[in-house]
Amino acid sequence: MNNDSTKLEEIKKLASTDLGLLFHNFQSSSTGLSAKQWRANFQIYGPNTFNLEPEINPLLRFLKLFISPLSLLLIGLSLVSYLTGEDRGAVMIALMVFLSATLTFTQEYKSNKAAKKLKSLVNTRVEVFRSGIECTVDLSEIVPGDIVRLSVGDLIPADVRIISSKDLFINQASITGESMPTEKSHVLLSKEPASSFDWVNLAFMGSHVVSGIGSALVLKTGDASFFGQVARQTTKQIKTSSFDQGISRFTWLMLRLMAAMVPAVFLINGLIKGDWLEAALFAIAVGVGLAPEMLPMLVTINLAKGAIALSKKRVIVKRLTAVQSLGAMNILCTDKTGTLTQDEIILEKHIDVLGNDDAGVLEYAYLNSHYQAGMRNLLDEAVLKHQSVHEKLHSSDAYQKIDEIPFDFQRRRMSVVLRKNDREDILICKGAVEEMVAQCSWAQAGKELITLNADNQAQMMQVVADLNNDGFRVIAVAIKKETTSHQTYSVADESGLILMGFIAFLDPPKESAKPAIASLQACGIEVKILTGDNELITRKVCHEVGLSIDQVLLGSEIESLSDDELTNKLKQTKIFAKMTPAQKARVIRLFQNQGHVVGYLGDGINDGPGLKSADVSISVDSAVDIAKESADIILLEKSLVVLYDGVIEGRRVFGNIMKYLKMSASSNFGNMFSMLGASALLPFLPMAPIQILLNNLLYDFSQTAVPTDSVDPEYLQGPRGWDVKGLARFIFCIGPISSIFDYLTFGFLWFYLKENTLELSPIFQTGWFVESLLSQTLIVYVIRTGKMPFKDSIPSIPLMVTTLIICTVGVVLPFTSVGEGFQMAPLSRDYWYGLAFLLPSYLLLTQLVKTWFIKKWGVI
Repeated sequence: MNNDSTKLEEIKKLASTDLGLLFHNFQSSSTGLSAKQWRANFQIYGPNTFNLEPEINPLLRFLKLFISPLSLLLIGLSLVSYLTGEDRGAVMIALMVFLSATLTFTQEYKSNKAAKKLKSLVNTRVEVFRSGIECTVDLSEIVPGDIVRLSVGDLIPADVRIISSKDLFINQASITGESMPTEKSHVLLSKEPASSFDWVNLAFMGSHVVSGIGSALVLKTGDASFFGQVARQTTKQIKTSSFDQGISRFTWLMLRLMAAMVPAVFLINGLIKGDWLEAALFAIAVGVGLAPEMLPMLVTINLAKGAIALSKKRVIVKRLTAVQSLGAMNILCTDKTGTLTQDEIILEKHIDVLGNDDAGVLEYAYLNSHYQAGMRNLLDEAVLKHQSVHEKLHSSDAYQKIDEIPFDFQRRRMSVVLRKNDREDILICKGAVEEMVAQCSWAQAGKELITLNADNQAQMMQVVADLNNDGFRVIAVAIKKETTSHQTYSVADESGLILMGFIAFLDPPKESAKPAIASLQACGIEVKILTGDNELITRKVCHEVGLSIDQVLLGSEIESLSDDELTNKLKQTKIFAKMTPAQKARVIRLFQNQGHVVGYLGDGINDGPGLKSADVSISVDSAVDIAKESADIILLEKSLVVLYDGVIEGRRVFGNIMKYLKMSASSNFGNMFSMLGASALLPFLPMAPIQILLNNLLYDFSQTAVPTDSVDPEYLQGPRGWDVKGLARFIFCIGPISSIFDYLTFGFLWFYLKENTLELSPIFQTGWFVESLLSQTLIVYVIRTGKMPFKDSIPSIPLMVTTLIICTVGVVLPFTSVGEGFQMAPLSRDYWYGLAFLLPSYLLLTQLVKTWFIKKWGVI
């Protein structure tokens, strides 16, 4: 039996166990705990707080960030650069690692505030009965066995069993996602509910009272409560995002290349040239040349630029890597209430028993809601918004309230008795359809008063069934005109009623929901609805916003399925209704196991596990604190429209990060492959170690403007996630092209320019340094787009400026004293003629191979 089944059985037991036995188990009574027994229970169960994860020393948390594969690699290369005399390179690499770790630490620190928010969320006072005396205590002092008093506005302080109630309505939206308040009563209904939260005599910590009064026996507190279980899941260690996983996989790819390349270069140079120290320095320089040391800084710049752009679109990014995760997302799981709907109950229909519009039904419903003395619920508020009805009814008629028969859970209805113009009394009753019809003898069908029988009653119930199937919550309205007036009325008077018709309520969809969903689907994102609300209402809303409702899975059905069985149903199912928080997290996990990048949009306590499980967690500014603190991204407007903007920006950010990785990795691989061959063929090193480091740093500087570059519209049309295999394929296809032209350069320098002696090696090394720097810097224009450079896709001005600056430095450097410090020598005129032929040829061939690559494997 899994954890959800165990929890369901436990809740069922608490709801159905004899109240006297529960009192006995907690050594309590209807007058509450004695002071002595409270102390004993406090020793057993502890305070009503949460044992969250212990605080980790901030310094230790910060230091742990330096043990990731990429950080360790760059720290090692920084040390190597320092040992080889490249102090500036060493400082730059170390600075990149430090900035990356500082950024990550800052983001994690913010996320860990969720634990503190939990405490502030439940920092309140509670009215309890101790030894029959009512007193106020701190919420942390509540223990199982306590009797708590419930009234309007009160938070439910623990998981409780209702022991007395009057007109008690509980809002469980933050737990279940249902927008409508739930009736609660001490009377246990004979029918077992489908959901744990539907037990009429149980209420759960985190919900609150919207109307009525009651008292309850505390059953579960702190970590043992449902709220506590969610709290533990919500405040767990921060998840590793798909972006972090992709960076890690890319780092290991580069490590494998280095593990193969560096020892080979070292052995070849040592064996052929005999100078093992120089061979070691050269091999280390090759390793540094392969490493993308600017990656942390460029990632930070790209993500921060994306976060700033999103903030202008009312999207706040709490964790920078979530920007990329948005772009990679291909499944969005979201609740219904407030996201697809207006989060506001509206009276949509007022009809007679045959389903025809009838203003009279609305008028009677208005009078009932207006004159009732009890706490009005959301349905009453929706009725009372029709102010025009009030003006119509009271313009010529005068109503005097004579009596009221309040709501109770056995009758599931309430009545008011009004005297109209000091003449006749009218009893107006509204309530649950089945209970109301049972008290009616007649029905008003248009202008005809008909006697209720089995046939026409079935016809009327079909009208109600059709409304329910369309997602409406239906209330019946009936009247009784009293021929004999009297001052007091009772339940016995609620008989022989005339059924006037029905009023139907709906939480209507937002106008923006349908086009927003269409836009998300058009850009490759499947929208899945995970809600705690019921199936009928969810079906109606999803139909209105254009979501397929061919298959719906209920939480009770999911509970009986194995992971394999549920996985087989995921693709065809778009609506998951009556879901518990654990079931939401399970569905998300199974989607992830299939290789999907999953986003989750939620705003309630019940969304905590889902937010923690998703690759990118999204909440809204109006959400409960736990949801906001657990989220990676917060929408200042609960709308899928702004989420779509975030998705496009995330893809744009990732596109620019991938440009750097493709350009850097392929060109570096090509250069190092050239070094491997040149080391075996040449009597001297093809490039001095210090020149390799300078080449790499200058090239990386030219890429600092990549975050400003535009991204092809076609790239933004589908989800963009890590494809390390595709990246490796790109490296092995494009990288060797640069090696081909490197070897042509070697041949040109050796055979044509005769730079083939040890004395002339500085000229040879300088010639390859310039060719290598210019070729890998200029190739950015080819690799940055899947189209024809400049003709179909224009790079940003900052990118053109930085690349041209670096090319100018590369051309001028050999003729300066600074170049001499890097063991360079001036180059002849013939060299520049040869380079003028080699560079355009290299760019042209790379464009041709890139076009072939995209046709065969697509853009990565």
